[in-house]
Amino acid sequence: MFRDLSRPIETGMPTYPGDPDVTLSPDATHEADGYATSELRTGTHAGTHVDAPRHTLPEGETIDAIGAGQFAFDARLVDLRPLEPREPIRPRALPDSNALDADALDAAADLLVLRTGWAAHWGTDRYRDHPYLTPAAAKRCRELGVGVGLDTFGPDPTPTGSAAETGPVRDDEPDGTPANADEPDGTPAHDVLLNDSLPIVENLCALDGLPTRFRLYAFPLRLRGGDGSPVRAVAEWER
Repeated sequence: MFRDLSRPIETGMPTYPGDPDVTLSPDATHEADGYATSELRTGTHAGTHVDAPRHTLPEGETIDAIGAGQFAFDARLVDLRPLEPREPIRPRALPDSNALDADALDAAADLLVLRTGWAAHWGTDRYRDHPYLTPAAAKRCRELGVGVGLDTFGPDPTPTGSAAETGPVRDDEPDGTPANADEPDGTPAHDVLLNDSLPIVENLCALDGLPTRFRLYAFPLRLRGGDGSPVRAVAEWER
């Protein structure tokens, strides 16, 4: 079976704060020209996309330098729900190495698809207040040799006014510390993963009902010197 896990590219779609707006508009038309073409204006990180190491690392590999086969993943779905806005995802929420070992039928996973539930908030302000990976969780992924796919803007917190607000108090936090009291600045989770050329696929959707293990294809445009690219992300699995 196949399922499209990508967001449609369309005018006015949500973008990461500060990124270019997306417009898709007619250029030539059947009525005027006898054929149709369109003009697309977009950033490289609009909609469902993959990051290249060059995204956050000045000397990192560019998207066109990465072999096409590296965008075909053996994925493992990790359902993290329920999560609170801007809740940190810590290492203990991720599978250990035993859970990622290959069995008789499956290849070892090389991508964790983290289902936070935030796809339901696409197109709203709440989408910016997504959960995020702590640097320690990103290091756990690096130790396991796996990249991440997310139904959010990315593995790091997205800047928003909510970042300064008091977050939910968790039972596992010492002394009633708010969950986002130590919310990191910048892109530490990106940096940990991309420094080891581990893939990051962002803004996935339609994760409901997926099996625990599946193949994920997320082929980027071959943008010369690119720091990332929109993709058509497609899951494949056996019935």
